[in-house]
Amino acid sequence: MSPRDVTSTGATGPIARSAGVKKDIRFLRSETYAHYWFLSIQGYLGKRGDSYDRFLIRIREMYESLSIVFQVLTNLSALSSEGSDISTHPATPSMFSFFNFLNSDTFSKLNRSTKYNSMESLINHFKHYSEGIRVPRGFVYKAVEAPKGEFGVSLISDGTSKPYRCKIRTPSYHHMAIMSRMAQGHYFADLVTILGTLDIVFGDVDR
Repeated sequence: MSPRDVTSTGATGPIARSAGVKKDIRFLRSETYAHYWFLSIQGYLGKRGDSYDRFLIRIREMYESLSIVFQVLTNLSALSSEGSDISTHPATPSMFSFFNFLNSDTFSKLNRSTKYNSMESLINHFKHYSEGIRVPRGFVYKAVEAPKGEFGVSLISDGTSKPYRCKIRTPSYHHMAIMSRMAQGHYFADLVTILGTLDIVFGDVDR
């Protein structure tokens, strides 16, 4: 795979990075999510775009995922009021303050004390759960960096609570289309290695 093949076929993830294309949504400041900017992460690029480059990138990203997990656990331990380690005190109540916040009244749009004592609040509560959220009219596309590549969802709203059009973009379909390009000049047995390094989910392709 060459950088030109990557851009022309819409390849993403380790497939694109194996050809030297520096594209990772986690590093884009305009599309950043999940506080990746507060973590120390490293991206890996290949040179030839072959199966061995893709293999090395996936192995290195496994170690990078472990590093991200350890950093997140360290930050959770630092947020505890006792300053203790999560491994030594796994049942500390302060370690679950984030989940307590999700269940608190401050996270909910409707306060329970007013919901059961005010008729207007009760009507708004009923309409919220029966009709759903009214999405503003327009088009939006958001994507995340999945292990297989760019996973995105595009929504077109007409102003109602139901999407006018919803399109889910998975990388497997795009990567399946470039198998014929990758297999040129190789043996039939090489398809096993090519398919394995592409990491295709055939359910996504069928969908």
